[in-house]
Amino acid sequence: MRGARFIACAGVLSVLFVVLTPHPGFPQQKGDPKAGKQRYGLLCSSCHGTTGKGDGPASAALTPKPQNHADGKHMNALMDKYLFDIIKGGGASVGKSPLMPPWGTQLKDQDIWNVVAYIRTLAVPPYKPAQ
Repeated sequence: MRGARFIACAGVLSVLFVVLTPHPGFPQQKGDPKAGKQRYGLLCSSCHGTTGKGDGPASAALTPKPQNHADGKHMNALMDKYLFDIIKGGGASVGKSPLMPPWGTQLKDQDIWNVVAYIRTLAVPPYKPAQ
């Protein structure tokens, strides 16, 4: 009886390990970059520019200048959760410029994840998620 319990427990743990472990061949996607591009164009491009270089029409009047989302050296070092938090809560929520507005009252969480996914497509060199 004890051996059967051990085998059953080991089997359950093995299944849980396989199911819950991220697999390099199957990156976990949190957002849809195509949907995020639309939101980015409506809400972010006036400051960050249509290509994410921080050169939107409103950027000339802003100090500090908006973040260059195409700067892969900087952007690729940032965690997705940080990008989500700054979009949702605004710059002041993460100790950055209060000129970056909080979009959490206007966007659903999934919309914000979509914007994060789109921002990831702008970086040069391209963003490669940690495996």
